[in-house]
Amino acid sequence: MLSLSKQRQALRFAGYAALFGKRDAGRDVIRPGAFARTLAERRDPLPLFWQHRADLRVGWVETIAEDKRGLRVIASVDNPEGAAGRAVQRGTVSGLSFGYRARDSVRTAEGRELITVDLFEVSLVTHPMQHDARVHLIT
Repeated sequence: MLSLSKQRQALRFAGYAALFGKRDAGRDVIRPGAFARTLAERRDPLPLFWQHRADLRVGWVETIAEDKRGLRVIASVDNPEGAAGRAVQRGTVSGLSFGYRARDSVRTAEGRELITVDLFEVSLVTHPMQHDARVHLIT
């Protein structure tokens, strides 16, 4: 058994899983307020997955909210010495993404505008659909 001083501390980070008004690689644009309903209805913590793989939950989202820029998250990686924790600490993986279902959207000539979405998870990813959806602070 490890002593308290030797137990692993979770790796915490902050970043944006989505940015409003920026077209992603799939030609989707997320409107402000798209997450409001799902965040208001959610009672359980959101899982933090590795590369959107449900079999690789690496932590939990501690705080999630919309601000004027996008969907801001504070999350923790349970095992900072595991592959996900090391990749985040080294900066080799800094992308963030989210798993969702579109509840309300509008198709345009440029692509799709997501008006309301159901949010299922947040993921650390190598290549986010929105290039600037990134981890920006590690503690």
